Formats: sequence, structure tokens, C-alpha cells
Amino acid sequence: MRIVALDTETTGRELKEGHRIIEIGCVEIENRRLTGREFHRMVNPGRSIDPDAYRVHGISEEDLVGKPAFAEIEAELIEFVAASELIMHNAAFDVGFLENELSLTPSAVTRLEAVCEVTDTWQMAKSKHPGQRNSLDSLCKRYAIDASAREKHGALLDAQLLAQVYLAMTGGQISLLLGEESRAVRPATATHRPADFSGAELAAFPPTDEERAAHRALLEKIDELSNSGCLWLRLEQESR
Repeated sequence: MRIVALDTETTGRELKEGHRIIEIGCVEIENRRLTGREFHRMVNPGRSIDPDAYRVHGISEEDLVGKPAFAEIEAELIEFVAASELIMHNAAFDVGFLENELSLTPSAVTRLEAVCEVTDTWQMAKSKHPGQRNSLDSLCKRYAIDASAREKHGALLDAQLLAQVYLAMTGGQISLLLGEESRAVRPATATHRPADFSGAELAAFPPTDEERAAHRALLEKIDELSNSGCLWLRLEQESR
């Protein structure tokens, strides 16, 4: 299924206080790859921005002067997310704000689930990593995703990071280590002829300390990302 990672920035956190969306960012994934297609719009909310919200995203009211209202970009947004699995981190927040905006326009679409499937990656992370911090920043660190550009929150940047986190969080050991393209496929007609090494003197090349450390780091990364853990580490512990 086509997947779209989405994030929003708003004038404040509480819908009941009349807060509105000011930025929407979307990133497309197909066949477990980023396609390069993105949707990014700044939106004039027609109201002030809370100081606390400004400190989070750094978007000022002056930045939104002359930007379109949500009603003007709604059709483009719906077209971009339609027939996709829409992934959001803490989806209840983004869905609440998006559906509030939809309710304020003449659009026939009032619920996102009428046009796409909604998945909450925060709930996925809580299930996969119980008892751990599962913010977007924490997940980027856990999956070694570079978030150094995230000095402040931004809808498009956060959607780009979320797309990478989702791919890492839903991948397995094979995709982590090899990738689909690097799997060697032998022709069905290939014949295996075992070599006879009896009596041969084989040279031994013990690993360096640096190679041992790199190997250990890789095993620990596999152990962290795999649901079943790393078999090699488990056998090592059992043998002690």
C-alpha cells in the first residue's frame, strides 16, 4: 500500500481554545522507499499564535502573512493522502486538528478515514518498545536516524524523519543488514560441488580490537531492532 507520513504545526495545543493549523508536511513512501514526492504548505490560520507554540516551531504570525487559508489547499491535501495508509506520530492530535479544519470548509470530506487508512506510529512504538521513551527524537536516536537538523519542530522535516523511523521500525533483520537489492539469487540449475579441504593448512586471521567492537555494536543493534532478539548474543549468554 502507498504510505504517507504526515505532520502538522499549530497555533497552540488545544482545539477547544480555537487553535488552528499553520503548517502541513507530507512525505510519500511506496514499496518501502521514499519516492521524493512531498506535500508542504504553510497556512494562514486567521488568529494569533501562542508564545509556547512559537517556542516549539518558530513560526511567527508575520511568516504567515499572505499564505493561503486551509480551505484553499484542502483539495490538494485530500488528493495527496487519498487511498494511502496515513501515518502520524500521536495521530489523535493531528487527526483532531485536520478534521476540525475540514469541518470549517464546505468539503464533503469531514473524516480522514473516509479517504485513507490512519495509523498511529506512537502507538506502534509503545507496543514495540514498552516502558521506553517513544518520542520522535527518541526513536531517531534508537534507530540511528540523523535528526541534527531538527533544532525546532517543522511539519515537513518531522514528516521526513517519521517516514524513516517507520521504515526502520517495521523492517526486519534481513532488510537492516542486507536490503532487498543485495540478496544474491542463484539460478535454479546451479550445482553445488563441495571442495575437499582435508589436509589443507588454513591460515587464521584473528579479528582486531576495532573489528571486535564493530561486530559487538552490530549485534547489539540487531538485538534492539529485532522482535525476537539476536540469537548470537543469546547463545553467547547461555554458554557462559
